[in-house]
Amino acid sequence: MQLGTFSVSLTVKDINASKDFYEKIGFKVFGGDIEQNWLIMKSGNSTIGLFQGMFDKNILTFNPGWDDKAQELFNYTDIREIQKEMKAKGIALESEVDETSSGPASFIISDPDGNTILVDQHI
Repeated sequence: MQLGTFSVSLTVKDINASKDFYEKIGFKVFGGDIEQNWLIMKSGNSTIGLFQGMFDKNILTFNPGWDDKAQELFNYTDIREIQKEMKAKGIALESEVDETSSGPASFIISDPDGNTILVDQHI
């Protein structure tokens, strides 16, 4: 199962303070909109999202169909196939993708410790 590129989505109290901190340790703004209180930052192949006021806790994020530069991959496992495989393995889904749909979609699972995992396909 190919989950796609990985990032951590961090819930932050002050987007400007967090941006400044992560820039000091080598991250650069890659995308997002600070006026809307969210940024995507990169340092090499590492990606983090900063989100102020959008989530209750940090989220592990996978993006099927994207490489680490948010470029579309030619070959990837569609989110609907990933979801089917997770269900077949007995993984409970907190939200699901309509398996008859196509294109962008997302679903959420949690690990045994309650950490949220978002699988979010943009293509």
